[in-house]
Order: sequence, then structure tokens, then C-alpha cells
Amino acid sequence: MSNQLLSSQTDEDFHKAHNKALFNEIQHFLNPDEAALISFSDIKKMMRPKNEVYKGMMVVPVAKIVGSEGRYRDFDNRFFPKSMHLKSRWEHIDMAHIQDINLPPITLYELGGVYFVRDGNHRVSVAKAKGIEFIDAEVVSLQSEITLHPGDSLAKMTRQIIQYEKRVFYAETNFGDITDYWLLDFSTTGQYDVIYNHILTHKYYINMNKSDEISLEDAIMSWFRTVYMPVIHVIDKHHIMRRFKKRTKADMYVWIIKYWDELKQKFNTQIPLDTVADYLSHRYGMTLRRRIWNKVQCLLLKKHLGSTDET
Repeated sequence: MSNQLLSSQTDEDFHKAHNKALFNEIQHFLNPDEAALISFSDIKKMMRPKNEVYKGMMVVPVAKIVGSEGRYRDFDNRFFPKSMHLKSRWEHIDMAHIQDINLPPITLYELGGVYFVRDGNHRVSVAKAKGIEFIDAEVVSLQSEITLHPGDSLAKMTRQIIQYEKRVFYAETNFGDITDYWLLDFSTTGQYDVIYNHILTHKYYINMNKSDEISLEDAIMSWFRTVYMPVIHVIDKHHIMRRFKKRTKADMYVWIIKYWDELKQKFNTQIPLDTVADYLSHRYGMTLRRRIWNKVQCLLLKKHLGSTDET
């Protein structure tokens, strides 16, 4: 194949892949995260793997490569190129494939049974565009008990990680059996560790006034009755969840307690919990329409004040 024909073929291949990325973005206009390539750093931060194991050279299924360490903004969730500035490098890799030139192996991280590109994003992109099923890779595996699924969005993976964290928390603390409460749910990862620390802090303060240390089971029950449920009662009383439809009551508990503690330290005084909850609800729980209206009012006020200054 002549150089001119090669150049024409690679140009066509790139534009096909690029157009697929654009179409994918349009299809997910209302939910752009579903079309986004997954950031390895984001997943690693949520999963908190225990250690790394060097696996060496492997033949990896291309379908199991779901994200990237550094170039996740350049490609969509199917590794199609999103930007024209990728064209030159992408076509260079494509031309090598057409000419059957052996390319060096890519380097990958394996986490939860799926793979993330450390080096070789363009090679993965071309491989996916051409329907290549396997690719040579040098792999470092990060150890985790969570299994992820190729094709899932970051949101789905996040929910899966949260469910794993919940199972671990309930199993290790017997929280459900002690309290008969199974609705301690969160919308973000890492929050069960926060709850566990709240319980341990509660246990510490109770033991300050006792000669015999109370058990963790008693501390859990005490925290649930005297700390958690009173906050949930305030949340229900102020109808806070109406303003935070994508959050959970446990999310709001953590948020209120954190803000309440910050206020106590700042003003060195005890502020009623109802006051804190009501303020947070009205300050941060505005509807989109209300936020837009407030923004418009602010702009109109600034414009009015500007015209007043000119006169």
C-alpha cells in the first residue's frame, strides 16, 4: 500500500473513531459521566488497595481495559479519541497496525479484575477501534477483595464499592444485629470508617466516667440511640431530604455533625442542633431553579449598584 493510501486510510480510521466519541457524548448529554473514561486515581482512592504485585508480561483482553492513569480526559469510555489533537499520534499507531509492525507492549494496572492504562493509551484506542481482542501488556496488580465489571460507569463502580464497604462494616461490628437497623446507607465511599470513628469516640467519652470499660456492642447501641437517631429525628422534622434527593439520611448525619462540630469550635459555644440543620437545609439544599433565581437577582443587584455609582 502506498504512503498516500496509507495516509488516507489512517485519516479515515481516526475520523470514524473520533465521530463515535462525539456521538457517544451527544447520547449521554444529560449524564456525561456515563460516557467518561474512568480515572485510575479516582478508583484507587475509593478502593484503597492493600499492596502491589508485579505480574510481568501478560496477554490481556482489550475489553477489560476500562480506564487510564493520566489520559482519561482524552478518550471516552470506549477509548475513542475525543480531541483532534490526538490525531497525529493515533494515526501513527494505526499505520503500524496496518503494516503489521510490532509495537512495544503497553503497561497496565490491574485492580478489581479490570485494567487501567499506565502507558499506551493510543495503542489501546486503536486496538478497540479495530476490534482487536487481546493485547500484550506489562501488568502491575493492586490487591483488592472487590471485583469490578467491564462496561460499568464510575457511578456503578462507586455504588458497588459502597455496598462492599457496608457489608464489611455490618459484618465486623454486628451493627445490624445490635441495633436492628439496616438502613445505614451512603452515596459516597469511605463513610463507614467515619461512622466507626464516631462510635469509638463516643465509647471513649463514656468510659471517661466509668471504672469498667463498656463493650463495643454497648457503645454502638448507645451511639445509635443517643447520637445518630436524634440527628435523624431532626432531619425528618425539618424535611431536609426533600432538598437533598440524591443523598441519604446517613450522608446528612455526617454532614450535620461535621458542621455542628466546626461551629462549636469556632464560637466556643453549644449551638442547637435544630438551628444547624435548618441553616444547612436552606443554605445548601436549594433547588436548581432557586439557585438560578438567586444568581440572577445577584447579577441584577450588581448592575443596579453599578448604574447608581455612575450617576
